[in-house]
Amino acid sequence: MLSLSALAFILLYGLSFGLVLCLIALGLVITMGLMRVINLAHGAFAAIGGYLAISLMLHQGWPFAAAVPAAVLAVAALGVVAERLIYVHLYKRSDLDQVLVTIGLNFIVIALLTMMFGPNVVRMDLPSYLRGNVNLAGRDFELYRLVSAGICVVVIGALWLIFEKTTTGARLRAAVDNRGMAQAMGMNVPLLFSSTFALGCGLAALGGILAAPMLPIEPMWPLKYLVVVLVIVALAGHGNITGSVVVALLVGLVETAGRYLFPQSGSFLIYLLLIALMVWRPDGLLVRRKTA
Repeated sequence: MLSLSALAFILLYGLSFGLVLCLIALGLVITMGLMRVINLAHGAFAAIGGYLAISLMLHQGWPFAAAVPAAVLAVAALGVVAERLIYVHLYKRSDLDQVLVTIGLNFIVIALLTMMFGPNVVRMDLPSYLRGNVNLAGRDFELYRLVSAGICVVVIGALWLIFEKTTTGARLRAAVDNRGMAQAMGMNVPLLFSSTFALGCGLAALGGILAAPMLPIEPMWPLKYLVVVLVIVALAGHGNITGSVVVALLVGLVETAGRYLFPQSGSFLIYLLLIALMVWRPDGLLVRRKTA
């Protein structure tokens, strides 16, 4: 039987980890689920955001509160450039072409990051007001995790409202399904696609920055955590924001529980869970099964 203290640890750390994973995955949900482009270079934008924020704080002396939004905006702007120069040519290409090009972008980014920052992990130096612990449910809980979880909740809630309760999501789906008709109705489809892709890249960057103390920034980051993010997107269902939240939280809880209860082999539990869920619900965890 788990003690209350152990249960509190798993819940608190698992949920905070899951929320950060969700934020990263939501960027891919937008570009891959809603825009229907297989962007396997999504992790590269997250890694660039982490490196940029750390560099601004370490080398330029920027405070954390200024470096984070600056890095997110810079990566979003980079996303616009990448979308106009590269991704715009992939929208009508085959899935295989999209996979090959975006995987290639990953390797280019990995090589550039290694050349610029070296092959080792780069640590984020948190400001004094984000260090230390708070007592929750009888456990000491890292203050930074609490703050990052709060930011994730706010951003995820805002995204849900935008895409589920406004016409933005409907306009984007309409533009993807029938670009000609959308343009005939007066939509600026290139601007819509660029801004949506920029949003996805910005979310990746924000997630990469917030996750830096949990998923340390290193050149191989774009590939190292790609599988978990992709599976979250797949299990969530096609462009399903609510499903992404549920799956990411489940992944965070199982990952934390596995490492806490089985330190030597706990990291394998998450992959066993993901395989089982993919077999059980291949169309998505919250997607209703089709009846014969």
